[in-house]
Amino acid sequence: MRTLAAESANPLLPPVGEIIIGLIAFGLVLLVIFKFVAPRFEQVFVARREAIEGGIERAEQMQAEAKAALERYQAQLAEARNEAAQIRDQARAEGQQILEELRAQAQEESARIVARGQEQIAAARQQVVNELRGQIGALAVDLAGRVVGESLADDARRSGTVDRFLDELDGMAAGVSPDGRSGTTLAGGTR
Repeated sequence: MRTLAAESANPLLPPVGEIIIGLIAFGLVLLVIFKFVAPRFEQVFVARREAIEGGIERAEQMQAEAKAALERYQAQLAEARNEAAQIRDQARAEGQQILEELRAQAQEESARIVARGQEQIAAARQQVVNELRGQIGALAVDLAGRVVGESLADDARRSGTVDRFLDELDGMAAGVSPDGRSGTTLAGGTR
């Protein structure tokens, strides 16, 4: 009968004992999953969400730091440009001042050279005048001795005559007559 009973049962339905054992095993597996596996999955998901959110916050913070660093860099660059412009302007001003000082020194040197040249010319002129006075004096003494007919060999007499003659020449050059009157002397001797 067993075979008949086995044959009469539905072949698609498993025996009742297997269903009960299967349900108990399934319940134990669900219990293990809910007790151990599900909390672990939840921890992994929470950790991953925190890591992603932390990464986003760190990225935003790094972006803000990068933006601040860029602004500092641009401010430093602008400051460096301003400083370079000031240094250029200062160098130009110093260069201009040096040029003006060099011009002033050159003008002073030129004035000193001109003054020295004028002093040398005046000294040379005075030397020539003195030499000419000596020569004119000797010629005047010789000529005066011939005109007067007396010898002017005496130093005192010759010196007085020469001095008087040179004073008369100086007076004529200045436009004063030998007797002290002022007048114009022409080359022919007419006043």
